[in-house]
Amino acid sequence: MSDLVVISDSGPIRTMRMNRPDKKNALTAAMYDALAGAIESAGRAPDIRCLLIAGVPGAFSAGNDLQEFMQAATTGEGLGTPVIRFLHALARCQRPLVAAVQGVAVGVGTTMLLHCDYVVAGSDAKFSTPFVGLGLVPEAASSLIAPRLMGQRHAFSLLVMGRPLDATAAQACGLVNAIVPPGDVDAEALKAANEIAALPAEAVAASRRLMRGSPDEIAARIDEEAELFGQRLRSAEARAAFAAFLARKR
Repeated sequence: MSDLVVISDSGPIRTMRMNRPDKKNALTAAMYDALAGAIESAGRAPDIRCLLIAGVPGAFSAGNDLQEFMQAATTGEGLGTPVIRFLHALARCQRPLVAAVQGVAVGVGTTMLLHCDYVVAGSDAKFSTPFVGLGLVPEAASSLIAPRLMGQRHAFSLLVMGRPLDATAAQACGLVNAIVPPGDVDAEALKAANEIAALPAEAVAASRRLMRGSPDEIAARIDEEAELFGQRLRSAEARAAFAAFLARKR
């Protein structure tokens, strides 16, 4: 797993790099657990003052691993424990979180960004959430956070209609802070992370708590969405949507 999720600490920055380029960083259960563990342990490490999550050139994350996702659809297990653990870790993350996004950000590749404090995107970035088109519902508390961040109409277009955003549109609606050439994304994100880490840590933590509100509210919405997600996976509507999706993939 160290090859698929690379965790490295450099001074006050912990970098979590999704590293499955052959699958465009589609996330497996083990990858979710690795990311969750890195976030959780950072909260117990006083020397770590900022987290940075990154992908690879051309792919931040293509979302859930298709094989595991189809297994979940068949068994009706829903999002699964590792996914829920990761989403709760994001909701309760005790350190500022910076994202470095290149290329595709699909599904959770987009919704996890709603939990980040600063997002740097390459000019090649493309954000999409095809949940409803597959007969499902949004996850990661995106149904709560996205309307607050970008407004109801932008959130509806993204989460329900499934319309993708390029980097410029994502910046315009508040999902992205800065846009740079793809080759500069990691350096710009690291620069922001170091800027945050240099600030007084207790003041940053207190300000962040005030701005983000109660993590319990976010966690409750994650659980509510997950319950509905599981129900939708078992629905005839979702089964038909998945059958059509797989037919297009052949």
